Amino acid sequence: MAEEEPSAMTIGDSSQRDALAEGILGLLRPAVAEMDTRVATVRESQQELRSYIDTLAEELKQLSAMQALPVDLEPYVKKLANARRRVALIVSLMQTVQDRLTRVQQGVAKETSRRKALAAVQPS
Repeated sequence: MAEEEPSAMTIGDSSQRDALAEGILGLLRPAVAEMDTRVATVRESQQELRSYIDTLAEELKQLSAMQALPVDLEPYVKKLANARRRVALIVSLMQTVQDRLTRVQQGVAKETSRRKALAAVQPS
């Protein structure tokens, strides 16, 4: 024979069930109402945002239609790329010139010290 498990709370009559349901609803009702209000507010905000986006898109279309020729930036981009290339070449050339000047200065310093050494050795 199967034994029946004793339940923690035996709800036999409908008035007890109704009271329990009303108590649970009383606890949840404020939270549900707040969530409902927030969802409605978010929906209104989204509709307002959508309206603003539609208006902006329409204004951009009108602005685009008012321009006779769109601005072509490609020539300016090419000019900037050419200028960048020229600057890189100049930097390379300047580095080469600097290296040469450094070697000339070192050569002059060696020659000067050699002449000083020779002048000190030779009596005048």
